[in-house]
Amino acid sequence: MSTTLFDKVWDSHVIRKINDGPDVLFIDRHLIHEVTSPVAFLGLKSRHNTVLYPNRTFATADHNTPTINQHLPVEDPLSANQLKALEQNAAEYGITHWGLGHQKNGIVHVVGPENGITLPGATIVCGDSHTSTHGAFGAVAFGIGTSEVEMVLSSQCIMQPKPKKMRINVNGKLGFGVTPKDVALFLISKLSASGATGYFVEYAGDVFKNMSMEGRMTVCNLSIEMGARGGIIAPDEKTFNYVEGRLFTPKGAAWDKAMVYWKTLKTDADAVFDKEITFDANEIEPMITYGTNPGMGTSISSYIPKAESVEGGVASYRKSLEYMGFHEGDKMIGKKVDFVFLGSCTNGRIEDFRAFASIVKGRKKADNITAWLVPGSHDVEAKIKEEGLLDIFTAAGFELREPGCSACLAMNDDKVPPGKVAVSTSNRNFEGRQGPGSRTLLASPLVAAATAVTGVLTDPRTLL
Repeated sequence: MSTTLFDKVWDSHVIRKINDGPDVLFIDRHLIHEVTSPVAFLGLKSRHNTVLYPNRTFATADHNTPTINQHLPVEDPLSANQLKALEQNAAEYGITHWGLGHQKNGIVHVVGPENGITLPGATIVCGDSHTSTHGAFGAVAFGIGTSEVEMVLSSQCIMQPKPKKMRINVNGKLGFGVTPKDVALFLISKLSASGATGYFVEYAGDVFKNMSMEGRMTVCNLSIEMGARGGIIAPDEKTFNYVEGRLFTPKGAAWDKAMVYWKTLKTDADAVFDKEITFDANEIEPMITYGTNPGMGTSISSYIPKAESVEGGVASYRKSLEYMGFHEGDKMIGKKVDFVFLGSCTNGRIEDFRAFASIVKGRKKADNITAWLVPGSHDVEAKIKEEGLLDIFTAAGFELREPGCSACLAMNDDKVPPGKVAVSTSNRNFEGRQGPGSRTLLASPLVAAATAVTGVLTDPRTLL
């Protein structure tokens, strides 16, 4: 019987099926961080349980860590307590822990792939919604809640209803200045922020086949923002070349055995999806959001749509624009911006910093812009320096911060002040997401860079 890639990975991990209920799914890799794990460990202890497979669990500090002076004690008491709890719990249960100051510390969805924790055909969970990032490797990866974190720690299993299957095809060749982030924001704008609810999405077609692994991670990361349970892309030679030789990847005969299996991980030619959609790459331009959910996006050269032309409630649409300080029919290009953020688990990889550098090289940061350039890991930070990108940033008036989630979410010191507008390469633009009263425009690293040197929202194609 013909099956999809998602079916192959999911079904091979089902330990028990419950009639008219969820599947009991075995989890290969469990990623934890300082925010959602402390309560899970407290529950574990209260039930006198232990961690069943500590070697399958990996801990890193990222969400509420500072991105400057990481060698100093963390000032915020809640953050400091959470970081200490993660360190203590990891030590008590024998879990690999990369805390502040550790060479391998960084954002959980960046360090996982970097170190070969993320592998094709694996099931991967984390107490973080953007765990879907790891689907770029042909893994079934999704976010879980705190009680589920405890469940996986104690049993290495989770109870989950099997999602429906959707395939999104994008064929053709992307235009000049169009990035994987633009592809994702385009898809979300077409499907809406809830258009893939209940589905696990496979991305297929020319565009994803030609995309780098970093780009595929960006797309899968944003699957959540259209309501999907996760995203997945079939592994290929790019995938195998990326994972080979990394810290936790199989070696020698084990690698050869794994490759035999990994090469079977693709959707059969006549497999059927519950829903299938196809787009042409020519339709996609550099994108920008203008509202308070990731589905409220448009090409950067366009105007904010009229309420009557948008699905959903007119009142809520206009309330969103009021929060942003925008109006129906406004032109996006030229809007004044206060902050630019390059980083997060969406766009905090070396490819994103190369893209940013390609525009700011030989130019200067605009005086009205506060810029936060935050690598996703120390490995990314090291490559920025090795490749001379830091010299480009410094000459242009930018400073490089230390790894962490930073301004993606208001859980650390990097907060956008009330009423200020930020062009952000992160994944969410909800009200207050980057700080109480902050206003967020989601964009690619190229759009962020073009805006950073002009001081207003700018089409990167005019500067490339």
